[in-house]
Amino acid sequence: MVARQTQLVLAAALIAGSAPGGAFAASTPDVAPLVDRVTWGDTSQSVAEAERVGPERWLKQQLHPSAQAALPAPVQAQIDALRISTTPVAKLVVDMDAQGKAAGKLQDPAERQAAQSAYQKAMYDLRQQAASRSLLRDLYSPNQLQEQMTWFWFNHFNVQADKRDIRAMVGDYEDQAIRPHALGKFKDLLKAADLHPAMLRYLDNDQNAVGHINENYAREILELHTMGVGSGYSQQDVEQMARVLTGVGVSLNPDPPKLKPQQQEFYVRRGLMEFNPARHDFGEKVVLGRKISGTGLSEFESTLDALARQPATAKHISTKLALYFIGDAPPALVDKMSATFLRSDGDIAETLNTLFHSDAFKASLGKKVKDPVHYVVSAVRLAYDGHPIANTGPMRGWIDRLGQSLYGRETPDGYPLEDTAWSGPGQLTAMFELARQIGSGSSGLFKPDGGEDQPAFPQLQNALYYARTKDHLSPQTQTALAQAKSPAEWNTFFLSSPEFLHR
Repeated sequence: MVARQTQLVLAAALIAGSAPGGAFAASTPDVAPLVDRVTWGDTSQSVAEAERVGPERWLKQQLHPSAQAALPAPVQAQIDALRISTTPVAKLVVDMDAQGKAAGKLQDPAERQAAQSAYQKAMYDLRQQAASRSLLRDLYSPNQLQEQMTWFWFNHFNVQADKRDIRAMVGDYEDQAIRPHALGKFKDLLKAADLHPAMLRYLDNDQNAVGHINENYAREILELHTMGVGSGYSQQDVEQMARVLTGVGVSLNPDPPKLKPQQQEFYVRRGLMEFNPARHDFGEKVVLGRKISGTGLSEFESTLDALARQPATAKHISTKLALYFIGDAPPALVDKMSATFLRSDGDIAETLNTLFHSDAFKASLGKKVKDPVHYVVSAVRLAYDGHPIANTGPMRGWIDRLGQSLYGRETPDGYPLEDTAWSGPGQLTAMFELARQIGSGSSGLFKPDGGEDQPAFPQLQNALYYARTKDHLSPQTQTALAQAKSPAEWNTFFLSSPEFLHR
């Protein structure tokens, strides 16, 4: 009862706006708040590295990371052992398709049901493997900003894994379409994401053909991926964009389609993505006043390049980045970021650099409410401080309970970025319940699949706490921690505190 009452006191402080101060204030020279915001959460090593090289150099390293980010050997071994890491996506998708079809053809009902269950389990495992790989990188990659931006861009270019056969594609989509371009040029990211088979499947463009137009994908490209709602495009632009997109789809057939001689030169196959000229409208189109002649797949690619350079796109992307990193989108800051975006031809790192050096960013440090993924990942990073976990299953379950399941957002708009989406009473109650679970033991984090659990206890009262956090806690939090009757209860209170619930 005392523990519950103490959590309620901390909750009241949070809801009342008692955000952290002290070490988390903009005026302090402490680098921990900057590291906490730019990474998935402070660790002793990450803060020490930022202090060693200085915040400016550290930030530059995060904005322009090394191509090879060495993970701890046990972590890399876990990733290397995954089926999604050893099997090319084209083979994986084709094999799973064959398994599903074979199961459906079995005549014996019991055998058919067993085979279909095995197929569904295998597809489920592929999605879970992708989530595990993503979380392991979030926990241990030195390129922390790249991993944050990988999540941000996946959310921006959202696909829902359980639609059709996307579970077999989602790992490759994140790893090959999103991550390599997460801090590069937006136009390259846009093309990589929008031409990936997972996106084409999710927004039904493989059903878009001349004479059978499907506007779904065209609308989302304009509304969500580039210019944004109310930015000046018309219904006619959507219709014309849909014509540009005709023929761009997905094929699991190793053989090309039968085409007329004049169509063959336009045929394009890149892995599972296929441009079929027999399904394409080669007539002239006009999108946003720009005439587009019938040249095949290049119509789509050149239109994406043009959309990436639109002022409305710069504003839309800058607004979302500001919301993600500071919880607000001040017009003056968005204007500065948009100018950088346009001047640099959509350089994401340069746009973020403008954001990170703004007064609004500095003033927001320690005041941005953590969404569920940030809460769970930052808790595990802090509690085990670089010690490799063996099982991400508990983390996936915690994130699911908080309503932000990886690859689980059904609508293409992605999860909301506003603080209000994750700071309501119901959300806080769920977080407090998880604070007790995370703070009381390892909960299977160190139990490999098929192996024995290795007991471990979260060490939140670590060197980082005593050196950087302890003296900057609010009076409410200090009082609550002093009332703890055990290390587990102390952990629960700390993980429920406004200081931890903000970043």
